[in-house]
Amino acid sequence: MPGKVLVVEDNELNLKLFCDLLEVHDYEPTPVRDGGEAIARARDIMPDLIIMDIQLPHVSGLALIAALKADPELAAIPILAVTAYASPADETAARDAGAAAYVSKPISLMRFIEAVEGLAPAC
Repeated sequence: MPGKVLVVEDNELNLKLFCDLLEVHDYEPTPVRDGGEAIARARDIMPDLIIMDIQLPHVSGLALIAALKADPELAAIPILAVTAYASPADETAARDAGAAAYVSKPISLMRFIEAVEGLAPAC
């Protein structure tokens, strides 16, 4: 059974890229384009991993990470933060919010998959 991954990303090209990469590596991605739906979708599918864009319209990815980690049902799910922000302070902010790992955009495909597999090995 493939690992379930919730992908929260508002950019269509990035969302397609992430989902295609996950499928090729035996994961079952669930795309979410609107950060406002992320927590409800996470509760619906109980993913093995959440990939969270930090820069989303209407809601901060950092706030969503913190909210997911504050939810007792969802707190144990690892979160991979992806963002165009690439400074050490940005990585620290993502980790402080509760992200288990961080990948900056533009992503290296190998680094992205290595981060995913480090957090949720494919079944």
